[in-house]
Amino acid sequence: MLTKKQLDLLDFINRRIQSDGIPPSFDEMKEALDLRSKSGIHRLITALEERGFIRRLAHKARALEIVKLPESLGGAPTAATQGFPPQVIDGGRPGPRGAQGGSMHVTELPVMGKIAAGVPIEAISHASHSVAVPGQMLRHGSEHYALEVQGDSMIDAGINDGDVVVIRETDIADNGDIVVALIEGQEATLKRYRRAGGGAIELEAANPAYETRVVPENKLRVQGRLVGLIRTY
Repeated sequence: MLTKKQLDLLDFINRRIQSDGIPPSFDEMKEALDLRSKSGIHRLITALEERGFIRRLAHKARALEIVKLPESLGGAPTAATQGFPPQVIDGGRPGPRGAQGGSMHVTELPVMGKIAAGVPIEAISHASHSVAVPGQMLRHGSEHYALEVQGDSMIDAGINDGDVVVIRETDIADNGDIVVALIEGQEATLKRYRRAGGGAIELEAANPAYETRVVPENKLRVQGRLVGLIRTY
């Protein structure tokens, strides 16, 4: 599932390639989607590329090509057309501890307070309650916990204000992972992790309204990686 902005951009690129034979420029994309800066377009293109819908071609002007389209734009149905790599439980939380729903085992995880998807808030410190999580979200042998999202800076990654995210505890992250980052031991935030070189880490939002934050590597500690999301209505 793609976000509306991602779908709109993919549709615009596809239509322009069909009509003109070449992709639109970044300025044309920015104007078509009514964004304030080209950095927002860069983030959307990166998201589409990570999900396998487009490919960037090296050493060519306007170097984009369409790899596949979602069903809503006329593409063939496929299990690979997922907009959000972690597993998502939509429409409500699973049943109580030990409940069985078909073959789905349920585990209760502590909800360690709120995590900012926006301006960082005070570091999480203790469990406030628990949430039931399908066992297939969890990696055997690893510790997990849950957090309630506060803010809208990750909406283009499918993470909304009020969602509960499932986190696998780890202090290691790869480029592109969505992580819980603890900054200077004081602030915790949920962002996409990228190494910037020179001993710096970029904490990238998934909303063009927010700037990427650059933090010295020795001031940042990864506390976990996103593996799932639970949304209630």
